[in-house]
Amino acid sequence: MTRVWPLALNEGVSLKRAVVHRMQRLVVNPVGRQLPVTMLETTGRRSGQPRHTPVGGRVVGNQFWMVSEHGDHSDYVRNIKANPTVRVRLGGQWRNGTAHLLPDDDPLQRLGNLPRVNSTVVRIMGSELLTIRVDLD
Repeated sequence: MTRVWPLALNEGVSLKRAVVHRMQRLVVNPVGRQLPVTMLETTGRRSGQPRHTPVGGRVVGNQFWMVSEHGDHSDYVRNIKANPTVRVRLGGQWRNGTAHLLPDDDPLQRLGNLPRVNSTVVRIMGSELLTIRVDLD
């Protein structure tokens, strides 16, 4: 047999990520943008235009913590890498901040401290979890 287990596992992760990404892009995000939910605004790395993504997370002190479901494969994570200046809509109010990607943080442990419903969805749908901290101005 020429296939090895890690290859099959990676293909499964890629398929899961592709399916979830398409569902989020076509259904979840457009609906979420119309609701009064927590929203992350990044600057498009190519377009330079504001990009809005519904997110879940929690404010702790003067920081907003969240976990990306697909890590480096998320468009908003790629935008943060290009420009870490972001805005977060919390309770209907926009707050400026600087995002930091934290690959050394334990995202599963972090999810235990974030809102339960969103954390459960991220655990189920996620393929490559990545913790993000936004230092709010």
